[in-house]
Amino acid sequence: MASVRYVAIGDSFTEGVGDELPDGHVRGWADLVAQGWADAAGEPIEYANLAIRGKLVWPIVEQQLEPALALKPTHLSFNGGGNDMLRPRTSVSGVVDAFETVLRRCDEEGVRLIVLSGANPSGQLPMRRLIQRRGDLLSHAVEDHLASRSDVVRAYNWFDTDLAKPPFWSEDRLHMNARGHHRVAARVLDALGLAPHPEWWSLPPLPQTGTRGAAYYREHVGPWVRRRLTGTSSGDGREPKFGGGWTEFAPSV
Repeated sequence: MASVRYVAIGDSFTEGVGDELPDGHVRGWADLVAQGWADAAGEPIEYANLAIRGKLVWPIVEQQLEPALALKPTHLSFNGGGNDMLRPRTSVSGVVDAFETVLRRCDEEGVRLIVLSGANPSGQLPMRRLIQRRGDLLSHAVEDHLASRSDVVRAYNWFDTDLAKPPFWSEDRLHMNARGHHRVAARVLDALGLAPHPEWWSLPPLPQTGTRGAAYYREHVGPWVRRRLTGTSSGDGREPKFGGGWTEFAPSV
C-alpha cells in the first residue's frame, strides 16, 4: 500500500471542469496534484476523486465525505460553497458549518485535511459585485474559522488577483481553464511542502476562445438559468471520475 492515499471531494472545481483533455475527459487541479505529488515524492501515490459538478456544499458533505473516509485515506481535500454563492440566498455560516463537519470527521479518522478556497470568477460574470461580496465573506469566514489549526493544509485561491484574470478561465467564465488548474495545483503542492513543476504557476496563455455578447448568454448563462428554474443540476446522473477505489499515480520523471 502506498504511503500517501489522497482523496478529493467537492464540486466542478475539484472535478476539473474547464480543463478538458482531447478525449473529452476532464483533468483539473486535483489530478495534477496527484501526479505532481508522485513526481515530487519520487514514489507512487494512491488517488481517488469523488467530486461531481453542480453540487452545493452540504450535498458534497452528505454524499461524498463518508465514502471518501471509507477508503482510509491519509489526506483528504475539500472545497465547496461556490455553487451556493450563486444562489439567491446563501448562509455563510451554513457553509462554514460544512467545513467544520469535514474537519471534525477528518480529526476522528486521523486524516490530514487539505482545505481550498475556489478561484474568483466574479470579474467576468453577470452579478459580479454580488458574487465578489459573497466570495469575500465566505473566504474570510473559512480562513478565520481555521486560523488556529496549523495542522490543516491551506491552499487559498480566492484572493489570488492573477488567478482572477481572464487568461486563467475557460470560455464559460465560471470554470478555470488548464492554465488556472495548473496554478491551483502548484499552490496545493507548495502548501504540502512539495516542489511543484515551476512552470505550473503560470503556463503560457491559451488562445482566446469563446463567445461574447448575446451569444455568451445564450450558450452559457441561459442553460444555467434553466437548471435553476427546473431544479436540476449539471451533475445529475454523473458518477465520480475516480470513484471506484484507489488509482495509482506513479512518478513521471
